[in-house]
Amino acid sequence: MKVLLIEDERALSDALCTLMRKNKLTVEAAYDGVSGLDAALTDRFDVILLDIMLPRMNGLEVLKNIRADGIATPILLLTAKGEVTDKVRGLDEGADDYLPKPFATEELFARIRALTRRKGEPVLEPGICYGDLTLDLGTLMLGGPKGEVQLTLKEFEILKLMMDRPQQVMPKEEMIISVWGYDAEVEHNTLEVYISFLRKKLSFLESKVSINALRGVGYRLGMGD
Repeated sequence: MKVLLIEDERALSDALCTLMRKNKLTVEAAYDGVSGLDAALTDRFDVILLDIMLPRMNGLEVLKNIRADGIATPILLLTAKGEVTDKVRGLDEGADDYLPKPFATEELFARIRALTRRKGEPVLEPGICYGDLTLDLGTLMLGGPKGEVQLTLKEFEILKLMMDRPQQVMPKEEMIISVWGYDAEVEHNTLEVYISFLRKKLSFLESKVSINALRGVGYRLGMGD
């Protein structure tokens, strides 16, 4: 899946691009309306994330021009503005959905999945494996020796992060930024709660895979050690 992100806040754009790439999405970033419109008109994307408040050309004008060119790519508006008129105008101009800032990354990914399901496109690759586990990237189901369990979105993102880098120590701060976002105010104990949930599900599946803690550092996915 290929995503176009049109967002002028560089820190936010970089963080979102990193998260999407870690989730096996191809992403192209544009930092102003003119560049974003040029990218949208000259390349093919599966979804466009479009900020309203942009330099050179605002997001609503970008949206209007994209639709005027006959491009039907699903568009999700990102906006810090709370006025109902902006949201209504965006939907009237052809946006498929909107998400006010600040937002949780899990909600952003959920909305991307919803938009692409309407289009009939898969959001992520079929699945990844480690040890006796199989993680379905489309359904968020975790399979093991004793069957399958459904993961929540946060459990899924945490486990996928570790399955992509098995046997490597994942610092807690890096995990929090990757899963909750760059500006999220999430404490270490929140991550620890989700790790506990995942351990219980691994136990239920009777998996040989374990999540090991390195005190004061982070976590590592291993085989029963």
